[in-house]
Amino acid sequence: MERVISLKPLFSLPSQSQPRAFHPLPSLRCRFPSPALRAHHGFASQDRPTSIAAENTERLLLYPVVAAKRRKVPVFRASAAIPADGAGVVEGKDNPKFLGIELSTLKKIVPLGMMFFCILFNYTILRDTKDVLVVTAKGSSAEIIPFLKTWVNLPMAVGFMLLYTKLSNVLSKEALFYTVIMPFIAFFGAFAFLLYPMRDAIHPTALADRLLAALGPSFLGPVAILRIWSFCLFYVMAELWGSVVISVLFWGFANQITTVEEAKEFYPLFGLGANIALIFSGRTVKFFSNMRKNLGPGVDGWAISLKGMMSIVVLLGLVICGIYWGVNKFVVNDPSIPRTERKKKEKPKLGMNESLKVLLSSRYVRDLATLVVAYGISINLVEVTWKSKLKAQFPSPNEYSSFMGDFSTATGIATFTMMLVGRWILRKFGWGVAAMITPTVLLLTGVGFFSLILFGDPLAPVLGSLGMTPLLAAVYVGALQNIFSKSAKYSLFDPCKEMAYIPMDEEMKVKGKAAIDVVCNPLGKSGGALIQQFMILTFGSLANSTPYLGGILLVIVLAWLGAARSLDSQFSPLVKKELEKEKSRKAEESSVVIDATIKNE
Repeated sequence: MERVISLKPLFSLPSQSQPRAFHPLPSLRCRFPSPALRAHHGFASQDRPTSIAAENTERLLLYPVVAAKRRKVPVFRASAAIPADGAGVVEGKDNPKFLGIELSTLKKIVPLGMMFFCILFNYTILRDTKDVLVVTAKGSSAEIIPFLKTWVNLPMAVGFMLLYTKLSNVLSKEALFYTVIMPFIAFFGAFAFLLYPMRDAIHPTALADRLLAALGPSFLGPVAILRIWSFCLFYVMAELWGSVVISVLFWGFANQITTVEEAKEFYPLFGLGANIALIFSGRTVKFFSNMRKNLGPGVDGWAISLKGMMSIVVLLGLVICGIYWGVNKFVVNDPSIPRTERKKKEKPKLGMNESLKVLLSSRYVRDLATLVVAYGISINLVEVTWKSKLKAQFPSPNEYSSFMGDFSTATGIATFTMMLVGRWILRKFGWGVAAMITPTVLLLTGVGFFSLILFGDPLAPVLGSLGMTPLLAAVYVGALQNIFSKSAKYSLFDPCKEMAYIPMDEEMKVKGKAAIDVVCNPLGKSGGALIQQFMILTFGSLANSTPYLGGILLVIVLAWLGAARSLDSQFSPLVKKELEKEKSRKAEESSVVIDATIKNE
């Protein structure tokens, strides 16, 4: 670390100054050459007029390299901190580093990475388990999912956020974290060891049977919510773990203790770590799901598997709390650890009418909104239909869960790979190709998936020669479609969507994003569920609705491709203009710097 000469002695003297000899430290002799050396280089004070020294003082400070070239003398930088009382030298200290990263940064990033891994590990187990519970339960099917998302999950999510807002006003940040996460940990443990073993006693099966007989088979989904209410509660709590613990608790804490520079450098690595957690948790689900094979007859294998997986969830939940406690005790309260107080950007609060006006006023924003809505609807349409076929192929909870473990592992590997390949695709082929890859693959796999369902019998001989039935082939094709859709969301769709905002003018960039957040995101997420509910209630079941759902998916994906092509025709010229403006701005700045340098010389 360079040392800096204190300016205090230049303007003040000690109260009782006494002449004393100055003996420079050995490290300073090389910085202050001897008189003989100065004379050798033509730097002796008697050879330099006072006027020239005074004239060039400011230039030497501002442009030392330029001044040195003109005078052809060495430039010496003195850097010893000498107090006014001549007490000696103040040493500067470098922050210790490990693998090129400051230890103060590692104290934050390593615990955050461990927290994120544990949270995502739990989330994968919970996500796979919640589908097994509600889809394979007696008296239920995949038809329950759209009703569950709309009429149970959404109201509970809104209610939780209102409660969270109230608690944040009366509790400290640490108390709020524990108050939110501990009920999740307690519930998942209690479900495996108390609620699930008591399911026959607490579920109103007789009442549900009477309601279903009175309302008809079309209401199988809504009635199933009442029939297996504890499983539905688990489903909602698992969904909330993803939105609350990941989005609110973890990222809120990470943004609190990290600087902007650290976030830019390490946040992308968290995304790669999330996919590694997905791979390992998928193997864990597979392991516990296969325990049934080693158990004797009459033993509830799924109950034992559930206890094992929920024990891991509880254990890792306590680990998360322990890491949070340690970071707050040893890192947050350490004054030597750098952090940045970020001011939250104020987003414009547009109402529904204002949002619709913004969407209708700009073709660019309409095309971008179409991408967002089409993605949300198409994913929901395929996912529920695929899960209904998955139950038909794997009716046992253990078999269903085992397949979901393999599915999660494959999703993690595909997403990790696509995040690396996606950057190359954007650089090599540009925005337009990257934006159209996701709908194109969804279109091809969607056609294959619905064709296997609708025309499976004529294809049975061909598939039989391959050792598959039409149902198993449809399950595999649907799995490929879901794997790609999830991996493409993080590697291609999200980057393309965010890049599309860049060329907008500032007003439309802010208002357009707010309008899409208000209208399109909820419409995309709930639109597919609402379409499925309408089809089920109209045609009696999800199976009877399959041909119409396939047609709706085809129309939506074609509209998605058209919007992507239209947006690319507008995006590319705008980007070229932005690049030209950036080049001209940099050229102007360079010319200003050069002119200023010449004038000072």
